[in-house]
Amino acid sequence: MTTTDSGKVPNVSFEFFPPQSLEASFRLWESVQVLAPLSPSFVSVTYGAGGSTRELTHEAVGTLIKHYGLNVAAHLTCVDATRAETLEIARSYAEIGVKEIVALRGDPPKGQDRFTPHPEGFSGSVELVAALKELGLFHIRVGAYPDPHPEARDENSDIEMLKRKFDAGADSAITQYFYDIDSFLRFRDRAAAAGITKPIIPGILPIENWDAVKRFSARCGARLPGWMDDAFAKAKRDGVEELLSVSIGTELCSNLVDEGVEDLHFYTLNKPHLTRQICAALGVEPKDSLEAVA
Repeated sequence: MTTTDSGKVPNVSFEFFPPQSLEASFRLWESVQVLAPLSPSFVSVTYGAGGSTRELTHEAVGTLIKHYGLNVAAHLTCVDATRAETLEIARSYAEIGVKEIVALRGDPPKGQDRFTPHPEGFSGSVELVAALKELGLFHIRVGAYPDPHPEARDENSDIEMLKRKFDAGADSAITQYFYDIDSFLRFRDRAAAAGITKPIIPGILPIENWDAVKRFSARCGARLPGWMDDAFAKAKRDGVEELLSVSIGTELCSNLVDEGVEDLHFYTLNKPHLTRQICAALGVEPKDSLEAVA
């Protein structure tokens, strides 16, 4: 039973990150087992900061395609690689069955404050998108920022950058997470006014740990409504943090669907259960139990 006033059930997709330990590997594959039966339109697999998990990402992507039959959108960044190396990684993805790329500039490597292009590398996501478009192998997804990116000059900068990425050949965008729906709706309106007609998919981050979300949001520029801090303090006192997280996520997603949003992308952090509960509340039901194929 859906909680949306419109009665519509959204399409969903999920982001995972590649495991760097045996324990993390178990978490990833548990996440896949829990969420893949919801028939996601795609799943994405991240790079670490500075491309630090490049090989692990490739391995995880290959396993998701070969053993689970999922449509995987592999992350690809411009960090610490030449143009030739970056495009070779893209071609290697295509060889294992990847049909979608999430094309990103990427975060600076650990210990660096700012992104510095490789002398023979792409200057940023716009150049990367254009090169991938020329390859003609992928549906290209890019990032978008309803709340201003930390490096944005002003609130129009993020719209200008998104339009440049679409003009370069991107097919759709996935937003940074947000908790104030008006941030997304205003961004969507400004994008439309700028002539952007391609899909902009809201990114949803279920709150596993409120203190961690506050720390990360301070770094990435995501705005947090003032009432949430007090709400989580009271929920922690009463032992109902998970209930509050599911309620916040469900209400946000339900309101987005009622505003005409058809697709939602969940940042799972390889912890699937809050995402699964929110999807259930939205009426997203498992199709079949997932069986990995040998």
